[in-house]
Amino acid sequence: MTSTAQRTDAERFGDILAVQRAAYLRDGAPSLAQRRSDLKKLKTALIAHRGAIEDAINTDFGNRSRHETAMMEVTGVVQGIDYLDRRLRRFMRPSHRHIAPYMRLGSNRVEYQPLGVVGVISPWNYPVNLSLMPVITAIAAGNRVMLKPSKLVPATNAVLASLLSQTFPTDQVTIVDGDGSAFSSLPFDHLVFTGSTAVGRSVMKAASEHLVPVTLELGGKSPAILAKGNIKDQAVSDIVFGKLLSGGQTCIAPDYALVHESDVDAFLASYDRLVKAAYPDGPTSKDYTSIVNDKEHQNLVALIEDARAHGAQIIEVGHRPGDASRRPHTLAPTVVLGVTDDMRIAHEEIFGPILPIFAYGHIDDAIDYVNARPRPLALYYFGANDTDRRKVLDQTTSGNVTINGTIMHVGQDDLPFGGVGASGMGKYHGIEGFRTLSHPKGIYTQGRFNSMRLMHAPFGKTADTVLNFLLR
Repeated sequence: MTSTAQRTDAERFGDILAVQRAAYLRDGAPSLAQRRSDLKKLKTALIAHRGAIEDAINTDFGNRSRHETAMMEVTGVVQGIDYLDRRLRRFMRPSHRHIAPYMRLGSNRVEYQPLGVVGVISPWNYPVNLSLMPVITAIAAGNRVMLKPSKLVPATNAVLASLLSQTFPTDQVTIVDGDGSAFSSLPFDHLVFTGSTAVGRSVMKAASEHLVPVTLELGGKSPAILAKGNIKDQAVSDIVFGKLLSGGQTCIAPDYALVHESDVDAFLASYDRLVKAAYPDGPTSKDYTSIVNDKEHQNLVALIEDARAHGAQIIEVGHRPGDASRRPHTLAPTVVLGVTDDMRIAHEEIFGPILPIFAYGHIDDAIDYVNARPRPLALYYFGANDTDRRKVLDQTTSGNVTINGTIMHVGQDDLPFGGVGASGMGKYHGIEGFRTLSHPKGIYTQGRFNSMRLMHAPFGKTADTVLNFLLR
């Protein structure tokens, strides 16, 4: 018999899944009141742990603004809970559907049933938000949840484990650590993964062994397109915000900027000035986030050096960029000009404070550049409500779009969030998230009279008459 110390991750995870599934089968779907109560308990615990969360994330990153953490991690989840709480009755209500004309005395409806046990694999870059947003969506849909967060943020994971264990029994919501491959191979009723496209492929492959449906929230190179002549402080400030939020370690950060060829110099000057305004102490500002660890920092340095070796112009911006070396795994805000397709930075998701700038001559050129690459998780367009804007919206495909801003579409709880193609599949947030983690069970109730009974064997003239009527 295997001892406790020798138990594999797959065995541990399997036992927890079995306990949760048995509890679901025993207790059935939770009521509206129970789901609301669970969401409110989690909200209370999250607010109570706010300080611990801010401290833990700061520890894991080396430096991260408590304001960024409160805004993007805690507030995002609290607002998501409030949204679900207010709309859950409507989401759970059965929807009545059209009945076939020859069965008029019957009725059709769809009831939204919990799936059972949902697995969640979350990343390190927003370790609270991207862990708990799928969790609260699963709870709202009436499921039980197993959460496996990234091992790169141990201090945050410890706070999450304490928060969740104080709020829920382990047969309802539990957090685990261990092998991600073993976790993604479990026979969940649904699996939500947030992370890189490369890892997403392996997660989907593992889940397919048990035909587990997956929601993949991936990433990619999200463009920011500035209309000709639109180098306004508001537009450039929003790009600074979106690019440098959490040190650029945001899956929907503007990965690169497409700027009209006549505006490149003006954009660069404005970007430098507004970076200085945002971070007056340069890369050692208390509000400027470090890269999460040395490995990720070195990956970003390698991207820059590869671009430099292939002829790109590397420009560090903001106050005293050289001070970045004074703080562990910190990278100064950097702009890259002259990027060509033989550079890694042209193809790999950057995930750091590096902004390549590409010049275009006509809006069609910008659209063609975007469409020649995998479909992005987000697209940002800055410009007037004119034919160029409409053309960008109609002729590009991305997970979501923000017009004249960056990032904030993720905070719109009533919008579905997710990617398309290489940037992901499936949606969560909004009613789409509730339905993703529910089973829409179609129910037909037969009326007292059903003309299709005339079609029972043995067949004869009556059957021919009915068929002729239906196929007229």
